Amino acid sequence: MSDIVIRAENLSKLYKIGERQRNLSLREVITSAAAAPFRMFRARPPQPANGNGNSDASHIWALKDVSFEVRQGEVVGIIGRNGAGKSTLLKILARVTKPTMGHAEVRGRMGSLLEVGTGFHPELTGRENTYLNGAILGMSRQEVARKFDEIVAFAEIDKFIDTPVKHYSSGMYLRLAFAVAAHLETEILLVDEVLAVGDAAFQKKCLSKIGDVVNDGRTTLLVSHNMHHAQAACKSGILLEGGEVVRQAEICAVVRDYLGMTPYSGVNYRVDSGMVVFEGISNRADLDEALPNDDLEFRLRFRSGAAPLDNIMVDFALHNDRNDYAVHSKSRLVDFRFTVSGRQEFEIIYQVKSPRLAPGKYTLTVYIYDRHSVLLWVDNIDACNIKPKPYFGVPELFDGVYSVLLPEFSIRAERVC
Repeated sequence: MSDIVIRAENLSKLYKIGERQRNLSLREVITSAAAAPFRMFRARPPQPANGNGNSDASHIWALKDVSFEVRQGEVVGIIGRNGAGKSTLLKILARVTKPTMGHAEVRGRMGSLLEVGTGFHPELTGRENTYLNGAILGMSRQEVARKFDEIVAFAEIDKFIDTPVKHYSSGMYLRLAFAVAAHLETEILLVDEVLAVGDAAFQKKCLSKIGDVVNDGRTTLLVSHNMHHAQAACKSGILLEGGEVVRQAEICAVVRDYLGMTPYSGVNYRVDSGMVVFEGISNRADLDEALPNDDLEFRLRFRSGAAPLDNIMVDFALHNDRNDYAVHSKSRLVDFRFTVSGRQEFEIIYQVKSPRLAPGKYTLTVYIYDRHSVLLWVDNIDACNIKPKPYFGVPELFDGVYSVLLPEFSIRAERVC
């Protein structure tokens, strides 16, 4: 028997701009969901609007010829920019919407968290909505009751479980919605951006729960814009762009391609007093071919305003392409201060000795200040590009290495008896 539990063949979805879809009744939703594990659907292709196979300007393809397979127990990240078709894909798999063309087959009982509180009735209490969602997913009342205490404990809303959910905050809504979807005994779980909402503690809790789901062997599709979460939870990924599959591969390769599609937005001035003006990095070419164990030297050019400045300090932060702090340096740690006269051009040389940075693109934040005020705070300066060339004597790319730094290390095993 095949272990493929999700198969999509040439899935396409055409939307008419400005068209509203009819809301389904509760009976229709429950009937549709109950039949979902046994239903395969096919749709006739739409007739071209202009005779040449292209839709007119009043239509848009949210998905176009998307094909892939997911095996039992796989955790797959769906990655792409806004409007790439990620949420539409999950809605088709969850039977919330039908494809315009193509065919999708899902084998197994499925739970989904597509939007915060999807399927919740605002007038019902948290307790009632938990049982309602379980019924929609095909669970018996006994199955839901067995998991109920775990769901409430995870959501941390025990005091409010008998309160109508219309009175819940968005955070309470989210916690209960995720708890229901993650704890009920489904074989397949679809999650859309839930890890992007809530505080850091809850996000960590969600990741831990998804880890438990993975260890239980449940198949999971996860949509996220957070590359940390995607790489932590998923082994493989699908990259969508413009409704089409760009790549399906190991998650680290898919993330690398995605980050290559999202260039830096340019220098961002948080504070610009005009007393110090940033003019650029003078040794840009050298920094584009750096290796992990190279020393880095950034020569930053500035120009001062009319007033002379005394006792100036400068801090630096180097970020990778996931916006992690790779290096944070404060001039006070090396007791560095300097003075400039009015209308003077000057250069600040920032050196980092063999930082052993993981391959990728890095940006620089510069923070210049004196004892009284911030003179200049600028982010997103295109700093350096660490090349994935041979390191540790191994000529290969660093797929699957998620750390910011690549320190020297050794591994050995010893017999103890």
